[in-house]
This record gives sequence, structure tokens and C-alpha cells, in this order.
Amino acid sequence: MPQPQPQSRPSATPPARALDGVLVADFSRVLAGPLAAATLADLGAEVIKVERPGTGDDTRAWGPPFAADGTAAYFDAANRSKRGLALDLGDPDDAAAARELARRADVLIENFRPGSLARFGLDHASTRAAHPGLVHCTLTGFGSGAGARLPGYDFVVQAVGGLMSITGEPGGTPLKAGVALVDVLTAKDAATGILAALRHRDRTGEGQLVEVNLLSSLLGSLVNQASGHLATGHAPGPMGNRHPSIAPYETLACRGGLLAVAVGNDRQFRALAQALGVPELADDARFARNQDRVRHRTDLVEALEERLAADTPQGWTERLGAVSVPCGPVNTLSEALELAARLGLDPVTSVGEGRIPQVTSPLRLSGTPVTQPAAPPRLDEHGPALRTWLSGPSDRPLPPRV
Repeated sequence: MPQPQPQSRPSATPPARALDGVLVADFSRVLAGPLAAATLADLGAEVIKVERPGTGDDTRAWGPPFAADGTAAYFDAANRSKRGLALDLGDPDDAAAARELARRADVLIENFRPGSLARFGLDHASTRAAHPGLVHCTLTGFGSGAGARLPGYDFVVQAVGGLMSITGEPGGTPLKAGVALVDVLTAKDAATGILAALRHRDRTGEGQLVEVNLLSSLLGSLVNQASGHLATGHAPGPMGNRHPSIAPYETLACRGGLLAVAVGNDRQFRALAQALGVPELADDARFARNQDRVRHRTDLVEALEERLAADTPQGWTERLGAVSVPCGPVNTLSEALELAARLGLDPVTSVGEGRIPQVTSPLRLSGTPVTQPAAPPRLDEHGPALRTWLSGPSDRPLPPRV
């Protein structure tokens, strides 16, 4: 695994960030909302994470694995660079502090069940009345209509949203993705919507409600599979690592392992056939065009694997890469991080001694670089300073982060 890069020493005049001056009140928990807020923190926003006293975000207890200080790795994955504030919304004083935070914020993110924040004055109607410029982002599992009372958990949405029905081997057990993919997709949709709403507010001064839900984000991500179903009326099924419309676009057996091959056009297939020493395959009527290769996939795979057996996935990656055929071995996560490090992508970043390193933000902005991440907050880590700030004049700047 690559070693995290050391934190850069702050300069006298830090570079401008895209969201400098934007204050985000993050009332969300688990993954989709917190990850959206962390993305805004990457872009320079000040994010205050509000949690329940005593227990905090559910993911603080989601382990193992835990760091040496007891921090859950799951929590850390979505809460970098935030300030921590514990508030009990059932306590009148804490609820008043939460409303004051919403009044001072530029963005509020929450994933409470629809309607449940109204009694605290933190629903969109209340926050808009107190602060017309607020961008209020609400994340739900199934929307605010007929599905409002349904709890939104990624695994369930992968099941009912159709993703599991197209994941796995034909005839096998439907499988979820290896990560909470729907939460991650929804986080990206939320961040996109928030940025668009901030742009609108820059022009008009008006905030708005941004609504995203897990089911819609999943359905929107099914792209060609959903389009194919809408075009034909047929529901797609699982195809393992194969692609429904492209061949060869799958894992192929080599000596000692599997090689992922992604041939996207006939030119690449001709290069593949030449590199394998069977150029005649590119002129074979069964394989000359992509649609032919899809139709005769079984024969194609048999012919390719017969040649691929002569070398390892690593060997073929080098040989096929030299002729611009997209391919690669099926790496472990450790190997994937090592690959990114070799390519100069600096995939891991340190956030301090004794804290779990962070995966580096995938964003690269030439004029407004992303923020060097800070360690995720411990529960109520910044609470005393923030409560003092919220009880004072609203024009007082945020206290410096200790």
C-alpha cells in the first residue's frame, strides 16, 4: 500500500478555494449526506457536522475496523475536514442553537425522514422563512411522496432498485456491489445539485430546496441497461463480467489469473487479434464487427482464451497495452492503490499522527485546488467554541479551528 503524502505546510497566503466563505450545516448521518458534505469541504467550504450527544453518527459504531483511538474507519471515510458539534434537538437550547446555525449557513444538508424536522423549525419551510438564501438539501430513500416513510438503506435500494438483478453470474444469486454504491452516487448527485443551487443564489440571492433520493439516483445510474429495457421492454439479467452490447468486454482466463479486456471498437479488436498472433480473427465473419462478436461471444471467448493461456495477466497487460488495447489484471484494493501511486495520482493523504489516512479527493482544479483534508472530528470536538460562537453576534467570524 502506498504511504500517505505528508500534509503540506500552510503558506502565508493559502490559495483560494472554490467554496471559500461557504458555511455548510451538516445534519446528515451514515454515508450519502456526509459524503456530499465532505465533498463540499474538499472544495473549501467550512462544514459543521451536527450529531446526537453521546452516540453521534451511527457509523461511529460501524466496525471493525477501528483505529487505535477507537475511531471507526467507516465514519472517517465520509467526514474529513469537518468541525464536530453535538446537539440534542429535543433540548430547547440545543434546538435554538441548531436553528441559529441554519440561519447563518449557506447550505443545510439533512437526511431525516420527511416532515420530522418541522417540530424543531429545521424543515425547509421554516429555514426558508428565516433565511431565504439558504440552500436546503434533503436526502431520502424513496422521495417525499408515497415513499416518504420508507427507510433508505443502500443495500435495500440495490435490491428493490434493480441493481442486484443485473449483478452476478447468470443463474446465480443476485449480488450487491462491493461498496455502498447507491449512497456514493446519491452523494455525488446531492453535491451537484447543491453547487447548481449556489450558482443560482449567486445570480438571484435566492436559495432553494434540493431533493435527492437513493432510488432515483440508482435508476439514473443504470444508463444503458435502463435505456435498453425502455427500448425493448425486456428486463436485463445478470451477465457476470460480460457486457450486454460489447465484446470482448469482460474478464478472460490467462495463465494464473484473469485479464479484464475492454475492446470498444473494431480497430481495437483487430489490434488484439494481431497481438495474440491470430490476425485472421478480425476478418472472420463471426467476429469482424462488434454486433457479430456479441452474437458469437461463446466462440470468441474460446478462441481468445486459447491464446491468452500462453501468458499471465501482467504479461498480457504490457503486451496489449503497447498496442492500445484497454486491459488490466483484476487487482486487490492494495494493488489498486499501488497502481495509482505509480501513476503519480497520490491516492492516499495523511490527516495527522495516529489518524486513519484518507483517500485523496478525485477532484483536480487548476485555479482553486481542493483543500488539504483535516482529520474527521471526534464527537463534539469543536462544540464549546461553536456554541459560544452561535450565542454571540451573527457577524462574528467562525472561531479558528484548533
